[in-house]
Amino acid sequence: MTAGAAPEADERVMPKGRDLYVILGALMLGMLLAALDQTIVSTALPTIVSDLGGLNHLSWVVTSYLLAATASTPLWGKLGDQYGRKRLFQSSIVIFLIGSALCGIARDMTELIVFRALQGLGGGGLMVLAVAIVGDVVPPRDRGRYQGLFGAVFGVASVCGPLLGGWFVDNLSWRWVFYINVPVGIVALLVIAAVLHATGERERHRIDYLGTLLIVGWAVGLVLVTTWGGTTYDWVSAPIVVLAAGSVVLIAVWLLVERRAAEPIMPPRLLANSVFSLGAAISFAVGFAMFGALTFLPIFLQVVHGVSPTLSGVHLLPMMLGMLVASIGSGQLISRTGRYKVFPVIGTPLIALALYLCSRLDEDASTLTMSLRFALLGFGLGLVLQVLVIAVQNSVSYKDLGAATSGVTFFRQIGGSFGVAVFGSVFSNQLAGHIEDLARTLPPGFDPSAVQGNPGMLDRYPAEVKDGVLHAYAQSIDSVFLWAVPVASVAFVLTWFLREVPLRATSQTRDYGEGFGAAPTVRSSRHEIERALSELMRKDPKALELYDRLGSLSGVALPPGSVWALCRIARDGTVTGQDLAERAGVTVEDGRPHVDRLVDSGYVSRADGTLAITGAGQDAAERLFAVRREGLARHLDGWSPEEHPELADVLRKLAAESLGDEADGERCLRPEPNPDARPAGSGA
Repeated sequence: MTAGAAPEADERVMPKGRDLYVILGALMLGMLLAALDQTIVSTALPTIVSDLGGLNHLSWVVTSYLLAATASTPLWGKLGDQYGRKRLFQSSIVIFLIGSALCGIARDMTELIVFRALQGLGGGGLMVLAVAIVGDVVPPRDRGRYQGLFGAVFGVASVCGPLLGGWFVDNLSWRWVFYINVPVGIVALLVIAAVLHATGERERHRIDYLGTLLIVGWAVGLVLVTTWGGTTYDWVSAPIVVLAAGSVVLIAVWLLVERRAAEPIMPPRLLANSVFSLGAAISFAVGFAMFGALTFLPIFLQVVHGVSPTLSGVHLLPMMLGMLVASIGSGQLISRTGRYKVFPVIGTPLIALALYLCSRLDEDASTLTMSLRFALLGFGLGLVLQVLVIAVQNSVSYKDLGAATSGVTFFRQIGGSFGVAVFGSVFSNQLAGHIEDLARTLPPGFDPSAVQGNPGMLDRYPAEVKDGVLHAYAQSIDSVFLWAVPVASVAFVLTWFLREVPLRATSQTRDYGEGFGAAPTVRSSRHEIERALSELMRKDPKALELYDRLGSLSGVALPPGSVWALCRIARDGTVTGQDLAERAGVTVEDGRPHVDRLVDSGYVSRADGTLAITGAGQDAAERLFAVRREGLARHLDGWSPEEHPELADVLRKLAAESLGDEADGERCLRPEPNPDARPAGSGA
């Protein structure tokens, strides 16, 4: 067989039916665990702090997980490409479960923070490898549909995380926020071991370990500056100055290392791209606001308004629903209009306004007032999160596509780490100041931090004490949101400088995992294009129309069923009639008329029930694959596939894999029998 499309096809045996759904279910369980642990802890934090102490370290319970997951995702992705994803995915589950179990038995805040970092290390692998494995077990034309389900997992986690965290605290204990991961993770681990086969092509990488360590170094240094500055140490004290200077030096060294790395986590040339730089800065600000709000709103609700942890999760639902509605709605409007800049221009001032309105809440605010403000904040976030990814993807060259996409979500996660740290520092400072002002009215030995875990304890004190402490908490958390307003305002100013360029077809495909804000994205440029093309292929005409059109354009005068059979036989080289029928999901009698046409036309030879492609059939199949390849190439306008051998290879493989696809067989081979068919018994 000459160098045609058939040899390019991916001949891996894909799981089907029940096996496929079991694998996807286990992958989604794993991803759900990792996604939940970015949000489920928020409503349990007040109780955790009350139990373990360490109010000043509260933010690190969230920050350590975010930093570990963010820094490890590029490593998991490349190691999975290089050594196989099944074992790496199993390893990430085991690390995550060990971290979860240790978090559940933590005896103090330091232990919990360390164990949360271990949990985040495993969580980074769960999020990245689950989506990558979908590409190993699902045919190209269906990958967009199934990967969309994984985006929905992040939506579910965003909505249900705070609610579940509160429920566990109310009905069991805060430790069950972590313990619950163990049985669920074991189920996912056993299913993956039993059903998932080691599949996927291996790809060699030069892994940027030093760049990863430097990222962790400067990120941790700067977060410590924002955490300790003004609380544990004065802003101009030696530890803070040394930490800040050391972090700046690490950033400079990191940029030098990335410039020389064979496969840098973030190529420095991206920072010279104005759209990427602005998108990263805006993404940082949005992550700052989102994760900060998720961490401190439950404290406001539980302490100031005295609601239970479960109900504090319910109160956050308007924020999450607003984010989902805006994210999905903006994605659909962008697909229809091709315009995207307007959404962050509108969304960022809405975020700033919502943060300001949240800073005006007090102990007398009604549920309706709070819900409207939370919904406005979520709606503003939803208008921005996904659009920043689209803007960046639309402005970079193919070689930087994967790095740019992951870079935007990377800065969002880093922004979340800083947001939680800064919010925590402001909160601790303000609360200490307000409590000091109340010192003369408080009873001896009164511990204000204990109120977080048990607001009802204030009922034992005089009204003057109770009202004073609640007001101190309200004012402290109000200050947190007020400090976030300038950050969102700067993001609004930056959106005006965001350059809008004509939208590429591939940029109109949506990854809702990116849009829901919790998902770090790590894909190569090739994987990003394959994902987009797979999503676009879902818009293909129905199978009969598609194969009929391909036959007409390629000069292959055959009905759709025969065109499908020709493509399938060309991919296989030789196949029995029985096997061909089984792959199409039809009987031999249903398929025989279509194969007879191929035999009569000289495209296929038949001997003892075995079908083989002929030279003429090979030429016809190559024309069909070429037409399909040209059709897919039209989706890549602006990417210049002729200049990138890897892109051309993607087109060849997707063209081959998407024709003769088993899912199309039944649709094409079930039409009424061809009147020219041979009589029954002639063999298929």
